[in-house]
Amino acid sequence: MTTPVHFTHNGRPVSLFTEAGESLLSLLRLKLGDQTPKYGCGQGGCGACSVRIDGQLRLACLTLAETVDGAEVETVAALSAPNLDPLQEAFMDHFAAQCGYCTPGMIVAARTLLDTNPRPSRDEVIEAISGNLCRCTGYEPIIDAILAVAAQEVSA
Repeated sequence: MTTPVHFTHNGRPVSLFTEAGESLLSLLRLKLGDQTPKYGCGQGGCGACSVRIDGQLRLACLTLAETVDGAEVETVAALSAPNLDPLQEAFMDHFAAQCGYCTPGMIVAARTLLDTNPRPSRDEVIEAISGNLCRCTGYEPIIDAILAVAAQEVSA
């Protein structure tokens, strides 16, 4: 059974049909071609598929596509239009991305934190990204990048 769903994807209105039980991750990647949320575990344990739904951090693999009807869905791609988000630049400057697989989810989680708490402590940064697994960086460069952006945005 298919269900119509209407929502905003990275600032653009979308109307399409979703299959019963289809995940938002599947809809984004396969039907909309947005490859930025990654398929990691498919069970909500890695954070690679992190997106924002109405400004709240969510896991696209655990979100039923039909539940985003009327919502605003943002992936990391929304942050880079038309220029890179300061977090994306900081991840490059601080070598916070190695293989890059976790990077979109990390950046979405970090941007969600900074939008609600522009002056996070180191512990708050760690808590904010705790749902995102990274096997390459050891987390320190990621934490440093987020704190550097927080310092820039507060002083700007």
